Amino acid sequence: MDYIKKAKEFYINEINDYQFYKLLAEKVKDKELRKNLIRISEMEKRHAEFWKMFLESRGEKLPEVKTSKIRETFALILNKLTNPAVVVSFLELGEAGGVKEYYEFLKSDNLTDEEEKILKNIIIDEIQHETFFAKEAERFGLSNVRDFVLGMNDGLVEILGAVTGLSAVYVNNPLMVAISGSIVGIAGALSMGIGAYISVRSQKQVNQSKNEKIKILFDVSPEKALDELEDYLNELNLPKNVIKKVLENVEDKKALAKLLIKEDDENEIKSGLFTGFAYLVGVLFPVMPYFFAPSSLIALPFSILFAGLALATVGLFIAMFSGINVKKKIMEMVVAGFSAAGLSYLFGKVIQVVFGIDVDV
Repeated sequence: MDYIKKAKEFYINEINDYQFYKLLAEKVKDKELRKNLIRISEMEKRHAEFWKMFLESRGEKLPEVKTSKIRETFALILNKLTNPAVVVSFLELGEAGGVKEYYEFLKSDNLTDEEEKILKNIIIDEIQHETFFAKEAERFGLSNVRDFVLGMNDGLVEILGAVTGLSAVYVNNPLMVAISGSIVGIAGALSMGIGAYISVRSQKQVNQSKNEKIKILFDVSPEKALDELEDYLNELNLPKNVIKKVLENVEDKKALAKLLIKEDDENEIKSGLFTGFAYLVGVLFPVMPYFFAPSSLIALPFSILFAGLALATVGLFIAMFSGINVKKKIMEMVVAGFSAAGLSYLFGKVIQVVFGIDVDV
């Protein structure tokens, strides 16, 4: 690891985050969110000052900081046109990435004892930021914005592969490709939606059963409930001596019940519908051209183009709000989608040759 280069990147990112959060705080209407964004921007400013000190103490010049205007523009447009949680959900991604990179730097043995102490506090700040953004997304009721993007991406990539493979078989029958792709897409959406419904419902049932058992246990034998607490603390991998002290000093049984009882308010019907709909949105991009083109070979480039634009847009949004390299993320998204399409086309050709399917069908 080139730790000087990395420290310069951290400095640039912190300055950009400070300016970005400060700008966003001036634009949001929600007073509570504004107050917290101002607080976080000041934290990011202090983090930047640490990296400034780190670099200058090693005789390094501070790098030039160029503000990400595209990122700011996207954030302001989204904030104006949508619920602030849309912006907040993407901001959460950037905080998660920052924590991981800071932790790796902490373990690189390039810091003094005092610098390690400060960086540990910075990591704690970043984790708190991530937690805050997650809670804000829930407060605004749009905590699954990213899930929609990822669900849409799944539908897009999978059906792009399907219609590309079918294009190699039904060259002169694009309507057959369109209908087949739509059927596969609808089946996939139903599968994803039902899967999400069953998953959420099953987890709720498991939690409900466990909660009822804990409530009965507290009513019948509060002392025995301590065993449940011990199991819970062991799952958190806490030191044995800490667990022992906690168990010896538990007095408030009601507080203990709140700790052990997991309230699950996620709606399984909403989750299923949301997941299925997100998948269907992704299906539209690669399938649509086949309903209008006279040939599958004419529809295919448009299908790839629409899918590529959608993948690039998703990659752009994720990159803008997570603070990672835009070109790298877009390339990653597009290459993954097109690789699936290319392999599917080759597979379609193989199937055509092996089974002797007439291309004029």
